[in-house]
Amino acid sequence: MLDLQKSSEPDVQDSEFMLEAVPAESRRPTWKQVLVWVGFGYVVTGLFVGGVLAGFGNQPGVPPVMALWAIGIGMGVLAILTILLGIMAQRTGLNLALISRYSYGAKGSNLPLLVMALLTLGWFASITGMVGQIWSSLIGNPTGITVFNPAALGYEGIPSITLENFLACAIFGLIFTYTAYKGMKAIEAVAIPVAPVILAIAVIVGVGMLNEGGGIATFFSEANTIGGMGLGSAITIVMGSWIAGVVMGVDLFRFNKSIKAVIAGAIACFIITNPLLNIVGYIGAVSVGQFNYVEWMIEKGILFALIGVVAWTTSLWTTNNAELYCNSLYVGPVISSYGKDANRQKLVLIAGVIGTIIGSLAFYQIFFADFITVLGAAFLPLAGPLIADYFIVKKGHYPAEELHSQPKYKPAGIISFLIGAVLGLLFEYGIASPFGLPSGLVALVITIIIYPIIYRFTTKKA
Repeated sequence: MLDLQKSSEPDVQDSEFMLEAVPAESRRPTWKQVLVWVGFGYVVTGLFVGGVLAGFGNQPGVPPVMALWAIGIGMGVLAILTILLGIMAQRTGLNLALISRYSYGAKGSNLPLLVMALLTLGWFASITGMVGQIWSSLIGNPTGITVFNPAALGYEGIPSITLENFLACAIFGLIFTYTAYKGMKAIEAVAIPVAPVILAIAVIVGVGMLNEGGGIATFFSEANTIGGMGLGSAITIVMGSWIAGVVMGVDLFRFNKSIKAVIAGAIACFIITNPLLNIVGYIGAVSVGQFNYVEWMIEKGILFALIGVVAWTTSLWTTNNAELYCNSLYVGPVISSYGKDANRQKLVLIAGVIGTIIGSLAFYQIFFADFITVLGAAFLPLAGPLIADYFIVKKGHYPAEELHSQPKYKPAGIISFLIGAVLGLLFEYGIASPFGLPSGLVALVITIIIYPIIYRFTTKKA
């Protein structure tokens, strides 16, 4: 464990503890943190993954039993990884930037931070695009104005970004930016009233789509004809949809009061919220040809449409708050490591504006599917050095006095992550992974195994 004490380094005065451990008196109530994780896990990605598993768009998919196995295994692994990283964060009170110093080095920690900064920016842009698209579906295009046509750049089949879509992205992107600017308390304020409602809506709508499609017998009759995708690929898709969220857990769980709160938060996200959305997306794709239940609700009349769009927007609000909030905690320490002042709130504003612009210009529509596949294959190993160093090499103890005396670079962390990332991509796009297992998971296990070996040969004895 690590004593909760303030950093001896020059600090940025910000209540979100960007460059120091979260002290005991600033930890947040467990029930509030759990609801943050319910809302954090409630994102269209879950429905999208369910649709992919169902072979949406006449693509390869898996039958229902295999889909449940993929969801169960994928989400189970994500929950375990989240709990392991969450235990590190809860015990030490440190964010990813500080905790990475022990396994990557004082400057070497910039590698995982820059990776996570790009990933969270991509997620913020994607979620902003999701919100803009759903509002555009509700409003339509009464102005008749097209802001951006992806087909002009060779992206055939991607709908044009209308003025209504663009403005919805811009408006909500700025709203998300404002609440992330305010910090963890604002994130909780959004999550607490929304979380129970959105879970109830997902269940009700899932049953409605199932009934519209002819009931459970018709569903299984059609779903059992789906094929063409292996279990390993299906698990990779499930895990790829959330690996960034797993690593982000470090920055959220450091506010928890106990290990039990960490476990409860991981269960809320990966055992309840996300699997529910995966299943609803699968049911929707098979039963009514639409994995996004909000699009289905829009077709049912103005009342259902408004309920769906508003609930969807507020649920994604929590997720996007977390993306942008964590992004600032990755970029700030990188800047600080070079002796420059870094203000978390200013960084939120900058990233929020950039992400809003990117999201408004079809990042979600064009790149999202490839984005989550690469995430699952290449960046899952990023957590390997953290887990191996804390639980295997250091036996669950990080001396507080060593936080600011780490060497600039720790080869074990950097080399093992890069090897894992390359192997993940090779297993996904080149050679077959062992036994058909998920590429990212195999790469992560290899990273965890080789880290202590490299550490042994690259660390000087005291």
